This record gives sequence, structure tokens and C-alpha cells, in this order.
Amino acid sequence: MENLEIRRSTGAGSNTTILRLAGPLTLATLFDFQTAVRQPELKNVILDLSGVPYIDSGGLGVILSAWAHGQRSQSKFALAGVCERVKTLLDMTKVDSMLPQFATVEDAERNFADNAAAAPR
Repeated sequence: MENLEIRRSTGAGSNTTILRLAGPLTLATLFDFQTAVRQPELKNVILDLSGVPYIDSGGLGVILSAWAHGQRSQSKFALAGVCERVKTLLDMTKVDSMLPQFATVEDAERNFADNAAAAPR
């Protein structure tokens, strides 16, 4: 059985959380991820998938669930470092246009900061 390692850190913005995943995100490994992403104090989440070689339908479902939760709570959500194999799945399932994706965590953080600066006060 494969493992999924999840490392949580605070982003450049104090209200941004970065979840760095290493390992496959599958039905067998998604429960720890689901617990990590459902913490009530999480507001703006960047999922660093650069260490994720593949995901299955269960992994995709839990990512979509996290994105939907962010939409309901009006917080930001983004994927960073998505490999080609995962990009193909996102494209095939037509969710690639819904989920904000960035090449790096830094790019996602910059986007979060730019959007916060542009938001009406």
C-alpha cells in the first residue's frame, strides 16, 4: 500500500495555508488528506501537487470537495505543480477550467495577493 505524505505550512500571506502532498492521491490515501483539508481554520488553500505522481477518481473527488468548500466559505483555492498525468485527468473530466492551477506555489501566492489587493474594500 502506498502512502501520502502531507506537510502543512503557512504561506507568505498569514491567512494562506500550503498543503504539500507527496505520493499518490487515491481512494486508499485520501482520508488523511480529507482530514487535513477540512480543518475549520483553513481559509485560503494552495495544494502543492508537485510530489503527486497520479490521482484516481477518489482523489479527484476529494480535491473537488475541497474546492467546493472554499467556494462556499468564500476563500481562495488553487493547485500548484500539477504533473502532466494529473493534468490529463483534470482535462478529461472537464474540471481543469474550474480549478485554478499555477506552475508553482509562489505563482499561486502571488495570484492570491494580487486578488486581495484588487478586491473592493
